[in-house]
Amino acid sequence: MHLLRLHRDGVAVVVDTSHGIPAIVHWGPDPGPLDGIEPLLDRGHPPGTLDMEPAATLVPTAGSGWPGRPGIEVSRGGVPVFPRFAEATCTATATDVRFESHDPAGLGLVGTLDLGEALEISLELTNESADDLVVHGLAPVIALPSTATEVLRFDGRWCHEFHPRRMPWPAGTHLLENRRGRTSHDTVPVVFTGPAGFDESTGVVHGIHVAWSGNHDVVLDRLADGRRVVRAGELLVPGEVVLGPGETYHAPRVVGAVGIGLTQCSQRFHTHVRALLPDRPRPVLLNTWEAVYFDHDLDRLRALADRAAQVGVERFVLDDGWFGGRRDDTAGLGDWWVSPAAHPDGLEPLISHVTGLGMEFGIWVEPEMVNPDSDLHRAHPDWVLGDAAVLGRNQLVLDLGIEECRAHLFGRLDRLLADHDIAFVKWDMNRDLAGAGSHRQTRALYRLLDDLRAAHPSVEIESCASGGGRADLEILRRTCRIWTSDCNDPVERQTIQRGFSHFLPPVVMGAHIGPPRAHTTGRTSRLAFRAATALFGHLGIEWNLLDASDRHLDALAAWIDLHKRLRPLLHGGDVVRLDRSDPDGVAHGVVSADRSEAVFAYSQLTAGLPGLAPPLVLRDLDPDRAYRVEHLAMPGEVLGLGLHQPAWLTSPTEATGRFLTTVGLELPVLFPESALLLHLTS
Repeated sequence: MHLLRLHRDGVAVVVDTSHGIPAIVHWGPDPGPLDGIEPLLDRGHPPGTLDMEPAATLVPTAGSGWPGRPGIEVSRGGVPVFPRFAEATCTATATDVRFESHDPAGLGLVGTLDLGEALEISLELTNESADDLVVHGLAPVIALPSTATEVLRFDGRWCHEFHPRRMPWPAGTHLLENRRGRTSHDTVPVVFTGPAGFDESTGVVHGIHVAWSGNHDVVLDRLADGRRVVRAGELLVPGEVVLGPGETYHAPRVVGAVGIGLTQCSQRFHTHVRALLPDRPRPVLLNTWEAVYFDHDLDRLRALADRAAQVGVERFVLDDGWFGGRRDDTAGLGDWWVSPAAHPDGLEPLISHVTGLGMEFGIWVEPEMVNPDSDLHRAHPDWVLGDAAVLGRNQLVLDLGIEECRAHLFGRLDRLLADHDIAFVKWDMNRDLAGAGSHRQTRALYRLLDDLRAAHPSVEIESCASGGGRADLEILRRTCRIWTSDCNDPVERQTIQRGFSHFLPPVVMGAHIGPPRAHTTGRTSRLAFRAATALFGHLGIEWNLLDASDRHLDALAAWIDLHKRLRPLLHGGDVVRLDRSDPDGVAHGVVSADRSEAVFAYSQLTAGLPGLAPPLVLRDLDPDRAYRVEHLAMPGEVLGLGLHQPAWLTSPTEATGRFLTTVGLELPVLFPESALLLHLTS
């Protein structure tokens, strides 16, 4: 046994390189130097099995007798190939290792493990023979400790994204599979594992994410010998990836994080993501969709921009309906030229008005799709991907793998951005693929986005897919914001945003203050609750402010001002989710890296038992620091009906971090669907 130890900031990955392919034997808290510990890792070998136990390498093979889902599945000429890779050559530093191995059947495998705030694993397979090689699957297999007996995953649907589901780690093989052609609403490509009952602050928790925007699968294997592994990668349909001689398949990166409790695991994911983003404050925006839908009257849009500037909005985004024959969602998609019917004088009058008010201008596009009733489809029906008989939202999918199609789209979008002062693009994708794999399409999408970003490096792009249907770390290498959900109902958003925060940080979480009556649920809610819910993300407005009263506009301006004042903390601090024993309320917050400042929110979702909610016990504060605890009383806030409310609500109080994280503070009586904000400074 030959061991390597990658280590950083209290986390270590111990890798055994004595097999053909390296194997992870420990990933978690740093055990320190490894001198002389090999005998402690020597596994017993029960009778009735193979003479040589197949190791849980990063790419275990059926050829070695691996009984679980193999890390590699390939064939030639319709005949399966069962590789047995030779001993790998490895190069390593304190934080990364690169290995290379070959199989006599003409396979070359290269892999890397890179330990930063998160662990990145990359694999690539090269066809080193003279015959074509069909790749059915290539994905890393990550060994996890025997204490990982429970799994947390996330599912959902449109307007109901990122909902948590817990289950015991089952015996045998458990498959989480997505075939929708995008990351999907219902099979989010991330799982967390830990000991039974792990929560936000206890248990060694591992999170594993497939950084890929197409079809994926995550396999949880619990072998008969007790070993537990997760295989995570791209789901390939038969014949989707065929390598000619000398060609290479690059598997999607797998990104993992480990921590004591879910919160610390999430914080490491978040730090990893924030390093990908532009170093600038995230502008407060207004999106016109729920304000005007397809009614693009210039005077109305100008008046809406005036109201937006009045309340402190920094970016005005024109949504669907500005182009081609797009007067509703049945026609015009794909015709990316400014419609003279909607904008007779072009976009310039509106853009000049918006920028003259001191705001940036943004615009909506959906380049991957086309309406059958469009000039583009009439000219190029051959550019449709998959089954043209399967419509979704009156749309078909364009085959971005056709070079002429992708070049046409780049040309149209490049001209749009070159001819107009546009700082932001909301890039939408509103339907699943049908009758097609996703590999070529996803790679072509990445090339299109990369080309546009190279041509227009200052333009920021949002990933939207009917809400949160494309939220992953590979799309975030090309975008800087995820539209979390089409649902702006604050009650629904509490669960959606909490689930989102498990692996993506608030700085990329599109969170909008909607109208008093939510368009997707019909629920009516107070402005203070809508604003407190959206406050922690990348704040936006999706509300026809022309219908808002002066009182509501003043209150909205105060909330936007609060967000701007807290923005460095909200978007740069450590997210803390608090476990609660009362099911009627949820609590979370953000704490600065130096623990000098924090803001927490408690949201009462249902009536519960008035006055009997347990104290709010905070976390991640400096125990020896004295904090000033202040209630952030905001316009429109309404507390519950109580004979007496805690004194700290009206008189800021000082307490140590140790007191606040052990005893906590008593909560007031709150009405259902209301929120309470606390600001801690030292």
